[in-house]
Amino acid sequence: MASTTAKTRPTAASDATAATFRSEHQRDVVNRLKRIEGQVRGLIDMVESGRSCEDVAQQMSAARKAMDKAFYRMMACSVMEAVSSSESEEQTIREVERSTRILEKYA
Repeated sequence: MASTTAKTRPTAASDATAATFRSEHQRDVVNRLKRIEGQVRGLIDMVESGRSCEDVAQQMSAARKAMDKAFYRMMACSVMEAVSSSESEEQTIREVERSTRILEKYA
């Protein structure tokens, strides 16, 4: 049987590192969403200008895949945050399970 060893509370330095990581990750996700926003505007223009259904479908597929990648990047951040801020192995497991349920629900 595995024992659960308590971790100590993260230090100020590790909290600062986590905050920096979160900020960089947020910037990455926001940039991805802005690119997707541009893709959607392009799709609207394509439909309004009468482009072929195949051309529109190809671009819709690209936008959908980009949205999926943004979602998975955001979820990866959630898992990393949960693991880094957990105070015990038991809490880490609960937080990872929580993230797994979110993935199962929305992916």
